[in-house]
Amino acid sequence: MKALFLAGGLGTRLRPLTEHLPKPMALVGNRPWLEHLLLHYRDQGVSEFVVAVKHYRELIESHLGDGSKFGVKIDYAVEKELLGTAGAIKNAEPLLGERFIVVNADIIHQVDLASALRFHENHGGAATICLTEVDDPSHYGVVEQTRDGRIIRFIEKPKKDEAPSNRINAGIYIIERRALDCVPSGRPVSIEKETFPLLIDNGSGVFGHPIGGYWMDMGTKERYRQLHWDLLDRRFPVTIDGKELEDKGIWLGDNVRVGQGVLFVPPVMVGDDVTIGDRAIVGPYAVIGKGSRIGSQSRLSYSILWDRCKIRSGAQLNQCIFGTGMQVGPHILHEAVCNRVLEVQRR
Repeated sequence: MKALFLAGGLGTRLRPLTEHLPKPMALVGNRPWLEHLLLHYRDQGVSEFVVAVKHYRELIESHLGDGSKFGVKIDYAVEKELLGTAGAIKNAEPLLGERFIVVNADIIHQVDLASALRFHENHGGAATICLTEVDDPSHYGVVEQTRDGRIIRFIEKPKKDEAPSNRINAGIYIIERRALDCVPSGRPVSIEKETFPLLIDNGSGVFGHPIGGYWMDMGTKERYRQLHWDLLDRRFPVTIDGKELEDKGIWLGDNVRVGQGVLFVPPVMVGDDVTIGDRAIVGPYAVIGKGSRIGSQSRLSYSILWDRCKIRSGAQLNQCIFGTGMQVGPHILHEAVCNRVLEVQRR
């Protein structure tokens, strides 16, 4: 069985970080999320993948290649224009089999794939929508189900006290090829608003399966930060690269050079080939990307730096997110989000 990753979007709400970067390529714990996702599904037995690409496709293709370095096979389905979820699946149809998995590649999650597949096989319908439960469903599309899991209808952003459930679409699907007969070619098609309602109405069978576990849409800066704090606190149990110092919540990569008097306040994650100057204070909740340079007497807390950032001596950063190659002088910055010097925003 193949997995189709939908990775064509840019993620406008994460700009400027993803201004020139597909949203699934945003770094999560110093590694592109799309790579984490590939490894998660590979480790559950998926060996063949199709990646739907549109914007900056060369960044994805150059990083993942044909999949051989990860022990899998990867093909690419190129969209000339954005086609929506169902349109992107239809565009990739020649590369897919009789049954396949579809994943919105910018959704952070961990799924028990074997459990979802067993559920799908048992109900015999055309599609399974993996569901996640949220405290307040009023910001999402909510599903109404029968006792056996069959989805009757979708309710878009209901009032909290009027929602039939707190289960929402998690962005992960198991689909039979026959379902694509209902998807027109050559135009944008929404799977949530067009395809699934049609499959429900014609009796093809659309079922919902709760996945449990961690789930987050990282589409805002606030959620992107929270994702990393959850990672450091191990509430999101993705692999952290580097060695942990005596179970103290401090992870250091290879070839990290630490100056005299440096204070780490856990939790902290430091990537490979990082230099930290004398008497710098790093943490709590700091992620430093590979090849970065942290100046002496600088202070970093609640901040995420992508690769090859340069923080000059004396700088103080709090709740900042900096893209690859960002350079910062001896500023005091709070809640700055930028990927170039001229894009520093202060609040």
